Amino acid sequence: MKTATRLVDIPVPPVIETAVIVRLVLPTDSSWEVEESIAEIKRLAWTAGARAACEVIQRREKPCPATLIGKGKARELEAICNEVDADLVIVDGELSPSQGSNLEEIVGRKVVDRTQLILDIFAQRAKTLEAKHQVELAQLQYLLPRLAGRGSLMRQQGGIGVRGPGEQKLEVDRRVIRNRISRLQAELSEIRKQRWVQRKQRRESGTATVALVGYTNAGKSSLLNALTGAGVFVEDKLFATLSPTSRRCKLPSGMDAVFTDTVGFVRKLPHSLVAAFRATLEEVNEAQVLLVVADASDPAVEEHMETVHQVLEEIGAHEVPFIRVINKIDLVAPEHVRRLLDAPSSLRTAEAHVAVSALHGDNLQDLLVAVDRVLSRGRRRVLLRVPQRDAGVVALLRQMGHIFSQTYEHNEIVIDAEVVPAVEGKVRRYIVDGAKRTP
Repeated sequence: MKTATRLVDIPVPPVIETAVIVRLVLPTDSSWEVEESIAEIKRLAWTAGARAACEVIQRREKPCPATLIGKGKARELEAICNEVDADLVIVDGELSPSQGSNLEEIVGRKVVDRTQLILDIFAQRAKTLEAKHQVELAQLQYLLPRLAGRGSLMRQQGGIGVRGPGEQKLEVDRRVIRNRISRLQAELSEIRKQRWVQRKQRRESGTATVALVGYTNAGKSSLLNALTGAGVFVEDKLFATLSPTSRRCKLPSGMDAVFTDTVGFVRKLPHSLVAAFRATLEEVNEAQVLLVVADASDPAVEEHMETVHQVLEEIGAHEVPFIRVINKIDLVAPEHVRRLLDAPSSLRTAEAHVAVSALHGDNLQDLLVAVDRVLSRGRRRVLLRVPQRDAGVVALLRQMGHIFSQTYEHNEIVIDAEVVPAVEGKVRRYIVDGAKRTP
C-alpha cells in the first residue's frame, strides 16, 4: 500500500482559513482524474475563502470504513496540519458521518468533505429567497444524519462548513430539523408551481426558451449579458450564479426567445444538490434548446463537457437539442478552438458548434443564427387573411413568428408568415392556405 504527501505552491488569494487537501486514490482512479479532481477542489476551496496549503494523498485498495484514509495516515495528517498551522481539512470525496467524526477527533480540526464545501459556497452566494431556501434545505438534509457526535468542534471554530441559512439550526434537535425540512420543501414546491405557471404561459404564447448550461465558471452569465444585456452578476469564481435569470432576446428571424442562465455544474455533483435545486434545473428540462457552454482556456475543457452531458443525463434533459458553444476563444490559439469544435461527444451529437467570445462579442450573431435554425424546426409557413380590426394578430406574429410579407386588400391584411405550433393554434381561423413544415 503506497502513500504520498506533497506540498504545493499556489497563488495566495485573500482568504480567511488555511486548508489541507486530502485525497484517497483507489485502483480504479486514473492519474488525470485525480489531478483534475484535486485542481477543482482547490478552486472550490479558494472560492469558499481558504488557501490550500498542501495535499495529502493516499493510495489504498479500498476506503477505510472508520477514517477513509486509514488511522496511520490520519495521524500523519494531524502532524501535517500542525506543521502548516491548518484551520481545517478538506476531503476530496464524500465522508460518512462516522468517518467525519473520527477524522475530526484525530486531527483536532474541522473536517469538510466535497459536498459540505460546495454547500458552504452556495450559502455564501445565495441572494434570493428561493436560493436561500434551497441551500438551507440541502444543508439540513446533509446535517441530519451527522448530528450525533459531530459538529461541536466545527461550531466552536466557525468558518467554512457552518455558514449560511442553516447555521442557526445546528443546535436544534432532529425533530425540529425535520419539521423545518418539511416547511422548506413545501415552500420550494410553491416556487416550482409558480415557475410551472410561468413556463406554461410561455408555451401557450409560443415563446421559445433557451437554457445556458455548462461547467461552473465557463462564462454563461457573461454570454447571457452579451446576448441580451441582462446585467447578470459576473465574477471569476465558481458558482457565481445560483438562481436562474431569464431575459428576452430578438433572434435574426425576428422571433423572440427567452434565454435563461443556470447554476454551473461540477464533477461529482452531489445528488442532494440536484434534488435541492430541482426548481432551478427544471428550467433546463423545459427548454427547447440548450447552449452547452465550455471554457476554451480551461486545460480540462473536454472532460468538463463530458461532465455536463452526464449531469444532463441525471436530470433527464438528455433529449433536449443542444448547441456546443466554445467560449473565451480570445484566450487561446485558433488551432485549439478548431480542435474543440471538432471533438466528438461520447454521449450525443450537437445540433451545431459555435466558437464565441462573450467578452469581446465575437461570433455572437452566428450563435443566434444557429439557435434560430434549431428553433425553426416545427414551424409552419402559412398564409393568413386578418381583418384590420384584428391588427393585434400582426404584433403577435412579429413577436412569436416571422413575417415574410404583409399586404393590404380591402379591409384585410394578407400575411405570409412562419409560426410555431402554439401560435398557429391562436391564428388558425385566419389561415387560408397552409404550407409545408419548415425544414
